[in-house]
Amino acid sequence: MANGMRSVVVDKIASVAQACGLSHEVRVAADIPAEEGVVIVVEVLTNKSTYNQLELSSGRMAKVRKGDVVVGALGHRKALFGYSGHIPPAVKVGDVIQMLNIGGVLGVCDSINPDKGQPFDCRVLGVVLRFPYLGERIGVPARVGHRKLDPSARLETLNVPVVALAGTCMEAGKTAAACAVISRMRHRGLTVDAFKATGVSLRRDILAMEDAGARRSAIFTDFGVVTTTRSNGPALTRAMLTELAAGKPDVIVFELGDGILGTYGVDAILECPDIRAALTGVVLSANDPVAAWGGVKLLRERFEIEPCVVTGPATDNQVGVDLITEQLRVPAFNAISSGAQLGEHVMQAVGLVRQGEP
Repeated sequence: MANGMRSVVVDKIASVAQACGLSHEVRVAADIPAEEGVVIVVEVLTNKSTYNQLELSSGRMAKVRKGDVVVGALGHRKALFGYSGHIPPAVKVGDVIQMLNIGGVLGVCDSINPDKGQPFDCRVLGVVLRFPYLGERIGVPARVGHRKLDPSARLETLNVPVVALAGTCMEAGKTAAACAVISRMRHRGLTVDAFKATGVSLRRDILAMEDAGARRSAIFTDFGVVTTTRSNGPALTRAMLTELAAGKPDVIVFELGDGILGTYGVDAILECPDIRAALTGVVLSANDPVAAWGGVKLLRERFEIEPCVVTGPATDNQVGVDLITEQLRVPAFNAISSGAQLGEHVMQAVGLVRQGEP
């Protein structure tokens, strides 16, 4: 792989490649494996006025401009409110591909969302090399993640209470609800660990959970997965639950990115008996009362899960709260205006705070 190796100075390193610990001068080569998680360098060919930022490996957001040289990673995406795309069967230097999300996922765009405009076109410059063999100039393609996923690992939560947040679709307020719950738990003196189980690589949500008070956090990208699917979602959830539970937090809070009906594997996770048995409480985030009705119905009838509370835009005013509580027979609290009450209710529902405790 060292043959044809050259140095490239890059302007921005996307968060999807955080685990690689790259500097702004990287070694690249032309022999690029067309596989999920392979880290590559591209040159941005277009400008955009919307959806034009990149989450950096530092967690900061930076505006992307034509001419920027960016480190990202190959991956696919099937997003309801964003771009959808795939990894091409072959990737060569000089090929033009697209930036599929603000975390730096790169592939061939198949479908756009009008609100986001056309994606950035990017020219492939090469695959980033890492040098694992001490004292030897043998470069191998860099890949995302700190470690590999063990698909056969068993789930062990050590009786730590687990709160899951599921949504009716993208942008249903799951992260806002997770942060409200975590914040209230921390105010109650609880040690909270958190993770994001499904979605497309982007660290923004787990950083928000850390800001809300989570002691430790994790995301599927840590295991070398750029985009979750039905095939890897359950194993990823088991791995992160087991890893965080080993640290003996008082409670684990995790978000299921995307919706219950989607392509990222949420349904496959909720179908697993061992994972369902580990869930002490499930919070549903819904965009409107009809979505709340459908989400509650799916949880009850398909997955045999009784949600402990409904939140999200469906609860933005008292009308939605009343509709949900009266017609669905589920408590409802808004994460923005009633975050403390939401957190208190969740804690009571999972037994972390007893009814009537100050």
